Amino acid sequence: MSAPRAFRRRGAPVFALAGALVLTATTAPAGADTDAPAGGIADEYVALGDSFTAGPFISPPYGDPALCLRSRSNYPNRVAEALGAAEFTDASCIGAETEDMSAEQSLGLAANPPQLDALTPDTTLVTLGIGGNDLGYAEMALTCLTLAATDLDGDPCRDRYTGPGGDELRGRLPEVGERVGGVLEAVGRRSPDATVAVVGYLELLPREENCLQAPYADGDIEYLYGIWAELNAVLEKEAADAGAVFVDMSEPGRDMCAPPGRRWVEGIFPNRPAAPVHPNAAGMAEAGDRVLEALGVQQDSRRL
Repeated sequence: MSAPRAFRRRGAPVFALAGALVLTATTAPAGADTDAPAGGIADEYVALGDSFTAGPFISPPYGDPALCLRSRSNYPNRVAEALGAAEFTDASCIGAETEDMSAEQSLGLAANPPQLDALTPDTTLVTLGIGGNDLGYAEMALTCLTLAATDLDGDPCRDRYTGPGGDELRGRLPEVGERVGGVLEAVGRRSPDATVAVVGYLELLPREENCLQAPYADGDIEYLYGIWAELNAVLEKEAADAGAVFVDMSEPGRDMCAPPGRRWVEGIFPNRPAAPVHPNAAGMAEAGDRVLEALGVQQDSRRL
């Protein structure tokens, strides 16, 4: 598979409680500029991923199945519109894991088809945002939040996941990497000429201090931040091994504890439309810009 230069916005990549979500199939985005250049990577774009790709509860919702909770304002739609993609499929879906790339994902009352089925030999661009749910994002977020109520000044979450046998969460990372690597291999087989971009997870927590929007125990903030960083490092390595671009989404001061007008992810009690502990519209817009920058697409302006 072909790919432009590897992309990193800053030094080390980063993690923490990153997503647990998703993808689904659609048609070209509303408002796409059909007069924009449609050659090269813009010919056939497919977005794969979880909820950090889909954008649950960011308006306006769209796509089938509806339970994937895709947003028309998610970063794949922004990228497709900016590129003037001739064909665009958003296969992302909340709760998606790497296994849902090659198998149907059950959503209770509906199902999302295997996301890799959206790829064709003619696909020219693929973005992939996956791995957080394989690590256990939802479980970790809920467990650590619950434990904080018992010891807000300590590090009960770190205690829960570490012991004589080592760190359970860090112990999962090698397998997460293998699974993501397997997805990238499958993408290469199905769409051998596609440019592939692996999108990292946004920074959810500050490095050291908690807040009302992130009421985790004081001693667990640094621990969770470290897990997030190591997850993104794994994703970056797998991208490099596959000849794909890695899009680093780290940015201090844009986490759940940032002022409402500056945060790119919402906390436990969202101030703007978004799922709790997930990207908001500003975060999706930034992700779109960074994907475009990684692909070498010039942008006229940047948001504050």
